[in-house]
Amino acid sequence: MEFFKTDKIYNFMGKAKLFMAISAILVLGSWALVAFKGLNFGIDFAGGTIVQVRYDKPVDIAAIRKALKKSEIFQDATVTKFGSDNEIVIRIKSSTKNLKKDIGDEARAVLKGTGNFEIRRVDMVGPKVGGELREKGLMATVIAILGILIYVSIRFEWRFALASVLALVHDVSIAMGAISLFNVPVNLDILAAILTILGYSLNDTIIVFDRIREGIVESVKLKDLNAVINESITKTLSRTTLTSLTTFFVVLTLYLFGGEIIKGFSFTLLVGIVVGTYSSIFIASPMLTILGFDLQKYRAKLAEKRKKQQEKERMRAMYEQGMV
Repeated sequence: MEFFKTDKIYNFMGKAKLFMAISAILVLGSWALVAFKGLNFGIDFAGGTIVQVRYDKPVDIAAIRKALKKSEIFQDATVTKFGSDNEIVIRIKSSTKNLKKDIGDEARAVLKGTGNFEIRRVDMVGPKVGGELREKGLMATVIAILGILIYVSIRFEWRFALASVLALVHDVSIAMGAISLFNVPVNLDILAAILTILGYSLNDTIIVFDRIREGIVESVKLKDLNAVINESITKTLSRTTLTSLTTFFVVLTLYLFGGEIIKGFSFTLLVGIVVGTYSSIFIASPMLTILGFDLQKYRAKLAEKRKKQQEKERMRAMYEQGMV
């Protein structure tokens, strides 16, 4: 399937400054949101207790809050609906260390008289464990980025690696800004979504970079890096768009019909898919120009490498034939 004309080269580099300015505004705005509004850390990272309760008919939140006020444990709890009018989630800041009774039994006793219900889930995380999870999550993200930097440097060239990492920072920054803006609870599933975005965005960027490298080798008549980038992005545009659209619609289906429990995960992925596709086309490639990638030097380097490889093959053939 072709979304774009294959006989036409689109001038992406001609609009590079415009897209860079848009991205700079989005990234700075995201950092400001995270710095001033902050992130809504969920139970996994902040510690606390979650009790999920399902009723056989729509619940009266006010009556439940009134019942919880009578309990010492639940008097400061927050109650919200969870996916439907029949289901609620009760959140408290207490950890297991502070609880002397089974929290599930305590919730059953407190909610008695509010209707027919069942306790579907009780999750508890201590503040210390939450802090450790937050540190390890941050460490996992940093290690993933360093691994990407090393991998792309070996496979391509250091400017390609730096450009891909800057594009990833761009994607994760905007995703975190969206999470802060819409007050999405940051739990382990959000961390998984952020790591997934890193992999997804990198995959798109590598495909474009691979095509640029092929263009550098094959389109020797093109003497300008911008022309090579324009041609390379154009040739991968249909593939990138089709892959992103199919992935987007799958994740959108999860977001709309997957239930409340994966809402934060699928929302973060939706933002990541859009931003990752945008950055692989409009941000990562222009970064090569900004970082001073020299087309002629790279071609000379590839030619030298090819010459050494041919020399090795010639020497091996001579040894195999008994000639030195």
